[in-house]
Amino acid sequence: MERLQCTLAVEELSKAGDVQKSSIHKNIFISVGRNEFRDVVLKVELQKKDLKFSLRELRIHKKFAKDGKSTIRIPDKNMNLLISNCPPDKLIYFLKLLSTKFECGRLKGFISERKKLLSDVPKSFEEISPLTIKDLKTVHEARAKELESKPDMFTPKGKGVGKRKRSIEDDKENRPVQKSKFMCSSLNPSAIAVPVKLSKEQNTILDAVLQGKNVFFTGSAGTGKSFLMRRIIGSLPPQHTFATASTGVAACHIGGTTLHAFAGIGSGSALLEQCVQLASRPQIAQQWRKCHHLVIDEISMVDGSLFDKLETIARVVRKNDNPFGGIQLIICGDFLQLPPVTKGTEKKTFCFQAKSWSKCIQVNMELKEVRRQNDISFINILQNVRLGKCSEETYQVLRETAQHNIQRNGILATRLCTHKEDVNKINLYHLGKLQGDEKTFVALDGDEVYQSQLEVLSPVPKKLNLKVGAQVMLAKNLEVQRGLVNGARGVVVGFDKKNQDYPVVKFVSGEEEVIRPVRWTFKLSGTVYINRKQLPLKLAWAISIHKSQGMTLDCVEMSLSKVFEAGQTYVALSRAKSLEGLRILDFDRSCVHANPDVLRFYHKLELTRKMMQTSIDDCW
Repeated sequence: MERLQCTLAVEELSKAGDVQKSSIHKNIFISVGRNEFRDVVLKVELQKKDLKFSLRELRIHKKFAKDGKSTIRIPDKNMNLLISNCPPDKLIYFLKLLSTKFECGRLKGFISERKKLLSDVPKSFEEISPLTIKDLKTVHEARAKELESKPDMFTPKGKGVGKRKRSIEDDKENRPVQKSKFMCSSLNPSAIAVPVKLSKEQNTILDAVLQGKNVFFTGSAGTGKSFLMRRIIGSLPPQHTFATASTGVAACHIGGTTLHAFAGIGSGSALLEQCVQLASRPQIAQQWRKCHHLVIDEISMVDGSLFDKLETIARVVRKNDNPFGGIQLIICGDFLQLPPVTKGTEKKTFCFQAKSWSKCIQVNMELKEVRRQNDISFINILQNVRLGKCSEETYQVLRETAQHNIQRNGILATRLCTHKEDVNKINLYHLGKLQGDEKTFVALDGDEVYQSQLEVLSPVPKKLNLKVGAQVMLAKNLEVQRGLVNGARGVVVGFDKKNQDYPVVKFVSGEEEVIRPVRWTFKLSGTVYINRKQLPLKLAWAISIHKSQGMTLDCVEMSLSKVFEAGQTYVALSRAKSLEGLRILDFDRSCVHANPDVLRFYHKLELTRKMMQTSIDDCW
C-alpha cells in the first residue's frame, strides 16, 4: 500500500466554503485503497482513530508538490486536506496514483447510495493496485473523447464566423488541454512517465539513507551521483532537509545553497570560537536546530579543517553531543576530482582526513557504472587518468585528438580553461569580433538585496550580451528527450521579432529553437527563497573547468599546459560526451596525476568493499 508520511491540516468547511474547524496532525500517514464497493477511498491514519473518505468528488492542487505541499479537496464532504513536509517525490507519485485511480473509477461509474444501503456486503478496505500504463491510457483516451465531443467556442458576436470543428491534433497544437473538473492537470501517459529507475547500487545507497545512516557515496564522473542525490533529496521531508554543496554551481544542480551560506559562518576561516558565535545568531541557530538531514555535494572541495569546525558547531549550537549534533549526513563527491581551494602555502586537507570524519560517517559506498559515456575504450582511458595512470596507448590516443575536426553545423568547440580570467577574455574577444547589433538581456531578480548570493548561485549572468553568430550553451535542462540539456552546445542564428527578440539557437543536432527566459529558485535559509529569471544561456567559446561541473559537452577543446591541481585533467576530459567530440591541443603525460593520499583512501574503500562481499558470499 502506498502510504504517505506528512504533516496534515484537516479543514471542515461550511457550504459557503469558509473554514469552520481546523486541526493539525504531525507525522501521520495517508493511504489510498478501495472499499467493498470498489470506490477509491482516502484513509488518514490519526493517533486515536482513522478517517476514511469514499471519493465521489475530488480536486487536487499540486502547484507546490515539489516543495512537499499539496491540497486535496473533497467537495461533497466539505473537507480540505492540506499536506505539508512530505518527501516531494513520494507526494508527486501519490497524487498521480490518487487522481488516476479516481478518474478510472469515475469513468466506470459509481454505485448509487440506495444500493449501498440495501447491500449486505461486509465493510472492507483493501490495498489499491499500483499505477499502470493501462490506467494512464484509459484516462488519456477518455480525455481525448471529451475534447472531441466538446464544441468550440463561438467567435465574438458580429464577426460573422461560426464555430469550426477541430481535430484533436489541432487542439494539442493550438491550445492547452482542457482540465477535468475532478483534477488539476491532464494525464497524458507520455507526460507522466515512470521515473528513471535507480540501479542496484544506487538503490542500496538510497535504502541506507532512508534507514537514517550517515552516508558518504562516491564514484567517477558520469556515474549518476548528482542524479542520485536529487532522488535522495526528493525522498526526505523538505522542512528538515537542507541541500548544500561546496560551490554555487554544484548547489544549483541539486536545488540547494552553498555549505557556507547554510552554516552562517562566512568563509569559515575565522577561529572556532568566532565561528560558533556567528552560528549562534538566532536565525542561523534556528536553522541548525531545524536541520535533521544535511546534504553536502561535491565534498572533495571542502577542506577537512572546515568539516571539523562544522562538526563542533553542530554539537554546540544544537546542544547535542552526538556526532555532528545528531544531524544525519548525506555526503557525495569524488576526491579524485577537484580538491579543496586553499590560499598560498596553506596545506590542503581532505574531508576524509578530518578528525571527526570516521566518527560521523557510518556507510561508505562507491558507484561503479558509468552512464555519461558509452564508448568502453574512452571509459577505460578516463578511469586510468582518474587514478593518475597514463599508458603509452592512452598517451597516443589522447595526443591524436589534436587532429579532430569537431566543428558541426557552425558550432565551434568549447575551450575548457583552468583559470576563469582566461574564460572571460576569450568570450569577450570572440563576441567583439562578430558583426551586427549586440542585444542585451537583463535578468529579472526577485530581490536585489540578495544580489551577491544570486551571483554565486545562478548559473547564468545578470546581463547576457548576444549577437548573431555567438557560441552559446544551455545552462538548464529544457527537453531531455530532444537533447536540450544542461551543457548542450549551439550558435545564435537570429532573433525572433515576434517573441521579444529572443535568440534563435541552432543546436548540434541541427534543430533550431527560440530560447525564452526561465526561472531559477534558490533556497538561502529557513523560508528565504531567491529567484532569477533569465535566458538559460551563457557564452560558450570558453568555460572554466570548475564551472563545467555536472555538464556533458558535445564538442570540447582544451589546453592542459596550465593544469595546476591533481584531478583537473580528469575533470576536463570527463566533460566530453565522446572521444570524437574531444580535442586536446597540447597533451602531455605530466598533466596526469592523482593525489597519493586520495589513492590510499580509495584503496582502503575497495578493500573494505571486497571483504564485505566475501563475508556475504561465505554466508551463502
